[in-house]
Order: sequence, then structure tokens, then C-alpha cells
Amino acid sequence: MYHVFVRNWWKQAGPGSPFYPGLEPDPSARKTTLARNVKTEDEARAICAAYLANHKPGRLSRKAEYEEQQP
Repeated sequence: MYHVFVRNWWKQAGPGSPFYPGLEPDPSARKTTLARNVKTEDEARAICAAYLANHKPGRLSRKAEYEEQQP
């Protein structure tokens, strides 16, 4: 089973950040669920591809991803 979600890869760097002014990686970004309990990896990939076909990643590189769910 797979979990399909969307998240931003980058965030705006604040003062004090070595990346300021600019973007920095955001490993703790909130994930927004697109689908849970997807049965096959091919189906999860298709959901991601459909999302990316209809949404531009934008400056923060918001993209659909999937991961295998833990039992």
C-alpha cells in the first residue's frame, strides 16, 4: 500500500539563515495527502503524474510524491 502526498521542497529563508535572502531546503514541510491506501506503485505514480500535469511546481517546488505505508 502507498500514501500519495504533496509538499514543498523549499521555504523562504529568514534573517540569520546562511541562505538569506533566498530559499532553503524544508525537510520538515507539511505534507498534504492526495490518496491513502493506494494498492500498487504504478497507481501511485499515475496519481503523481496527474497532479504534476495539472499543477506547476512554482518557486517552492511543490510536487506530488508517494511512499510505502508501514503496516
